Parts: sequence; structure tokens; C-alpha cells
Amino acid sequence: MKTGIGRCFPRIRMQLAAVGLALVAGWSAGCDRSAEGKGKADEAPPVPVQTAVAVQRDVPRTVDSIGAVQALRTVAIKSQVDGIIAQIHFREGDEVKAGDLLVTLDRRPFENSLRIARASLANAQAEAEKATADLNRYKRLQEQQAISQEQFAELSTKAATTEAQLQGAQAGVANAELQLGYTEIRAPIAGRTGQLILHEGALVKANDVNQSIVTVNQLTPMGVAYAVPEDALPEIRAALAQHRVHVTVADRAESTTPIEGKLEFVDNAVDATTGTITLKATFPNEDHSLWPGQFVHVTTETGVDRGAVVVPTAAVENGQSGSQVFVVDAAHKVALRPVKIERTTGDFALVTGVQAGETVVTDGQLRLVPGVRVEAKDLSGQAPAAEAEAAR
Repeated sequence: MKTGIGRCFPRIRMQLAAVGLALVAGWSAGCDRSAEGKGKADEAPPVPVQTAVAVQRDVPRTVDSIGAVQALRTVAIKSQVDGIIAQIHFREGDEVKAGDLLVTLDRRPFENSLRIARASLANAQAEAEKATADLNRYKRLQEQQAISQEQFAELSTKAATTEAQLQGAQAGVANAELQLGYTEIRAPIAGRTGQLILHEGALVKANDVNQSIVTVNQLTPMGVAYAVPEDALPEIRAALAQHRVHVTVADRAESTTPIEGKLEFVDNAVDATTGTITLKATFPNEDHSLWPGQFVHVTTETGVDRGAVVVPTAAVENGQSGSQVFVVDAAHKVALRPVKIERTTGDFALVTGVQAGETVVTDGQLRLVPGVRVEAKDLSGQAPAAEAEAAR
């Protein structure tokens, strides 16, 4: 006779079999979905990025600064005598040569003074000649003891006095001639005249510290003063000692061809406030492209890094372990690679860790992980501009 437990075994076996079939079916369906997801991942569209090719070239070592153009010689034209301006012989902005007549003062008072001085000279000369003749005549009488020693001494004193008066009169004439000469004010240097401050009819005072007639600036050659960081000083001094410092300037918009000059001066102290040191360079400026007071872009070249690998600075990121770039391989997949920045110049960086000819990502890095496929928009078409910038 069958018990209740025995009758339950067939039903249990049937239920277990049904559960097993359900598990197998579920596992099979899961495998199908996993395979389907993997296929979709493999078919994911590439990430759009911008790229550039690392290039190898010789890159100058430069320090960029903003400088102020300064005239090497500036002269404020003043009068050396009091007088009235009678005539102006130049126009504002004229080019003048050293010795050119700029201003004439009213000569009449000085001509009168010269005539008076010459009259005094003639009188002194007559007095001196008479005193000398008297002394010579009385000298013979004194030798014959016809006059006393005291009389002869008095005549000797008179002759010496008149001779001194003659020399004074001669000096008076020379001074009057000099004062008359000062009525013609001439250019002490070659250069360009500026704004005329005093005009014809104006009264001028001798060496007036508060007023000048005009200012003349020398334009050729021209100087540029600029400051560089104190950290750049050792390299600049070393290059200067080896005569391999090159200085160029361009306007701040860099719309003109750079002008080459020569470093002439390095200040003897660092400015403790700014941490910079002042340098001065001179430029021929034959075309007058540099103007006093103008601000210019100054590039000081101290050497050249030969065969450096250059990439855009936009390609370099700061990671946890340092600088890094995404490199695109032939299969259009990216790999993250650490690099070392040797230095930067403009928008480009000199790096080690990347080979010339390799492609690096310059935009879109935030969407990337190693191994992702990318669709690159190559910016190497901008290479000429890049090369020009890096070669500066």
C-alpha cells in the first residue's frame, strides 16, 4: 500500500524539472542580451575630436616682453640769453640736422652791446699804448737819474693797469660777440622737431628751467627699454657673453615685420618690487618705424633647441601623475601617454614622450578614455602658422 509521501514524489519531480527548464531558458536569454549589448558597444560611433601632428624642428629659446621706445638723445631747445623771438626757421615735425638754424632772437640789443664793448676796447687800447710809450720814455730818464724812483714806479703801475684794462675790454668784446651769437639758436643734434611751444614775438629767458622753445628727438638709431623676469637673467648673460643674443621688436599687434637690434645694456640690479631687471637695446630705425613713447613687443633670443618635438599646448593635460596627452593610433583609437614639458613658446609646447609624426588630441579630451575610437578633425592645416609661431 502506498503512503502519502510516496504519492508526493512524482509531483515534486515534475516541479523540479519545470524549474530547471525555466532556469535554462532564462540563462539562454541573458546570454543573448549580453551578446547583443556587446555587439552594440562594438558598433558605438567614434567620438569626434580635433587633432594635430607632433612635429620636430629647431625652436629658438626666447623671452617675450613689452618695451617702451625711447629716443637715445632728446634735447629741449632753450635760449642762453634773454630776448624776443624774431623768427622761427622750422616747422613742427621737421627733420633737422645738427647745426641747423632753428630760432633767431632780436639782434639789436646785442649789436648795441657789441658796439659799446668795441668802443671801450678802442679807448682801453689807446690808454694802454700811451701808458706803454710813457713808461718807455721815462725808463730812459730813470736810467739817467733824471726822475726819481718813485715817479718811475708810478708810471710802471699805470702801464700795468692800462694793460689789464685793455685785456678786460677785449674780454668784453668777446663776451658781447658771444651773446650776439646766442641770438641764433641752432640744433645741437640731428632729429625731428616736436610741438612748438613759444612763437615769434615771445619773450624768452636765459636757460629757463620751466620753459623750452621746442624739443628735438633723435630718431636714428632708436632705443627700446624693457624688463625681463629675473629668472631669465642667467641665460641672457651667458648668451651675451658668447655674442649670441638676438633682439627683435614689432608693434604690439605684430602687424609689422620684426626689426632686428642689439642688446646694449643690462641694469646692475633687479627690481625687488617686480622681480624683473631692465634691459635696453638699440635699433637702426632707418625707416622711422619706431617712435618715441611707443610700446612694442620685444623678443630676446638666447639660443636654439635643436630637433625639439612640438605639440600645441591644448593637447597637454594635467593628470594625477603629471602632464599627459591622448595619442591617436592607426586604428583611430586613443592611448593616454605621460609627457614632460621642456618649455612652452606661444601656443606650443616642447615635449618629450611623443615622437614626431604622432597624432595628438587637441580638443575633446573630456569625452575620451583609453581605447575609445575617435573621429579626428586634423588641424595640421594650421601647421604653417604653428611653425611660424614655434620658430619665433
